[in-house]
Amino acid sequence: MRKKSTAHDVRRYPGFRGITWATLIFLYGPIIVIAIYSFNEIRSITVWGGFSLDWYIKAFNNDLIQRATMNSLFVAVWAAIISTAIATFAALGMRGRRYRGQEAAFAVISLPLMVPEIVSAVASLVFFVLVGIPLGLGSIMLAHVVFCIPFAYLPINARLEGIEPYYEEAARDLYADGRQSFVHVVLPMLFPGIVSGFMLAFIISLDDFIITNFVAGPGSTTLPLAIYGLVRTGLTPEINAISTMLLLVSIFFVTLSFLIGRWQARTQS
Repeated sequence: MRKKSTAHDVRRYPGFRGITWATLIFLYGPIIVIAIYSFNEIRSITVWGGFSLDWYIKAFNNDLIQRATMNSLFVAVWAAIISTAIATFAALGMRGRRYRGQEAAFAVISLPLMVPEIVSAVASLVFFVLVGIPLGLGSIMLAHVVFCIPFAYLPINARLEGIEPYYEEAARDLYADGRQSFVHVVLPMLFPGIVSGFMLAFIISLDDFIITNFVAGPGSTTLPLAIYGLVRTGLTPEINAISTMLLLVSIFFVTLSFLIGRWQARTQS
C-alpha cells in the first residue's frame, strides 16, 4: 500500500504545535478566567476567596438583567424567524437556475458578512432616521434581520444543493404536483438546514452589540447592552456570571448547529 505523503502536513513543521497552543491560550484563556471567577465567593475578580453561586443568584434576581434578557430573546427569536424565512425563499429561488445577475444576487445576500459591522450599524441608524422609524425593539429587530440573513442562508443553501432533483422527479412520476412534491419531499429533506440556519441567526442576534448599540432606543436595552452598562460601573463577579451564562448559551446553539450540519452531511453522503 502506498504510504500517504506528509510533505505538506503543517503539523510536522517545527514550532507549529507551540504556536497553536499559544494562540489557543491567548484566545480562550481570558474566557476561562472569567468563567472561573464567576464562582468567586468574594467581590474581587483577581483574588480567589472560595467557591460560591451567590453571583449567579444575584444575576438571576437582577431586574435589569431580567428585562434585558426578555428583550434579547424577543428580538432574537423574531429576527431568526424572519431572516430564516427570507433565506429559505432566496435559496429556493436561486436553486438550479442560471440567469443574468445571479452572482450579483448572491453578493447582495452575502453583503452583511463582508461589510464591517460598524458600517452596517451606522447605515441602519441613518436609514431609520431618514425613513422615520422610531428607535426601539422594532428597529433592532429589523437591523438584525438584515444582518442575520446570510448566516441563515449559507446552511440552508448548502443543504438544498445536496438534494438531488431526481427526488422531485420521482414524486412527479407518482402524480404529485409541484406543491405536493415540495411539501412532502423537498421540505422534510431541507428541514435540518432550516433548523441549523435558524439557530445560527438566533445566536448571532442574541450576541450582537455593535448594531444594537446604534439602533436601540429608550427602554430597549438588550442583554449585551446591559452587560456593557454594568462593565462601565466596575467589574464584578456578577458580570462574570452573566457573561458565562451567555457564553454557555452561545456554545450550546453553535454546537447544536454544527452537529445538525454534520448529521445532514452524513445522510447526504
